[in-house]
Amino acid sequence: MNKLLLAICFLAISTIHAQTKGAPISIGTNYTISSKVLKQEKQIQIYLPKSYSTSKEVYPVLYILDGQRFFTNGVAIQKSLRSPIALPEMIVVGVNSTRSTRRPLFGDGDKYTSFLKEDVIQFVDSNFRTNKERIIFGWEAAAYYISEMILKEKDLFTGAIITDGGLASEKLVQEFNSDTEIYLYMSNSKRDIYYVASSDKFNERLKKHNPKNLTWKYELFNDEVHQSMPHLAMYKGLQYYYHNYDALVFENIQSYVDAGGTPYLKSYIKGREKRFGIDKSVNESTQNSLIWLGLNRDNFKYFSLFMEEFKDVLETKRYASAYWQNKFGQFYLKNNDYKNAKKFFKAGLTKYPNTNFDPAMKKGLKEATNK
Repeated sequence: MNKLLLAICFLAISTIHAQTKGAPISIGTNYTISSKVLKQEKQIQIYLPKSYSTSKEVYPVLYILDGQRFFTNGVAIQKSLRSPIALPEMIVVGVNSTRSTRRPLFGDGDKYTSFLKEDVIQFVDSNFRTNKERIIFGWEAAAYYISEMILKEKDLFTGAIITDGGLASEKLVQEFNSDTEIYLYMSNSKRDIYYVASSDKFNERLKKHNPKNLTWKYELFNDEVHQSMPHLAMYKGLQYYYHNYDALVFENIQSYVDAGGTPYLKSYIKGREKRFGIDKSVNESTQNSLIWLGLNRDNFKYFSLFMEEFKDVLETKRYASAYWQNKFGQFYLKNNDYKNAKKFFKAGLTKYPNTNFDPAMKKGLKEATNK
């Protein structure tokens, strides 16, 4: 028994020593800034996007109040939402606070705004390549601060995300008027019995006065609680702010038709170009998805429409294979469009010979030719 225990201990020690310790994971840098406004040193955290060091681009900035709690969430969401290109690469700034001082700080709104403007934003803009697009996130006490600040300071932030709280006076809501569009996303849960009433009231005031150039949305997620709401709210808020940044995807042909079809598609692209400076052409991913919808939903009418309208995308590498030439040829053949069937079968056999699709394409070409 002692020999067995000794053997197990030896194996465990050997396993520990056999493991290799890798490099530490880092998602940002801590900075200490001397605040002239607050007359004290404040901690902030800054994450720079992956491309920052190799590009000359300027970047939008996400400012997260209570950064000590939510900075990592902001970085994680920015990284994960980048996967489908749902939002641009961003600089993320966490503005830290302490439990004992956060409420007094956020409660003195004008002073805290001066701190953000003169200390934090000035530091970030002076040391990093930023554009004028700024979004601010706040939870609970910070949400109440942001609610009023975003209505007072029309040129400071282009968007705000608030959760588990928030309320502005009717006078502020009624008098708000901006020459540029500002986005506000609000969320809460009925389970947040402490703050949901004020969120509801703020929503009602916004609906009543509908401030000019304030684009806003309020959502309730009643499965969440006070502590879980901020994580979901940040994710949903960024999605809302960048609602027309990503390539369009339709679940079926009918949703494309209901949205307005090609005129809607062109209008969406035009609006996106105006807001974000993105190329006015329809994304390849949107072109591909519409072609595939027609193909996979067996809708030859719209398949033919998309194949003609987006014919340039057919020249990209994605379709440079016998697989796609055969797939398109077979669909045309099935729907008695023999001219196009022959076109794709011939292209497949000529450009990509000696593949597993040769027999099917030769048979299809013969059938289309005989018809």
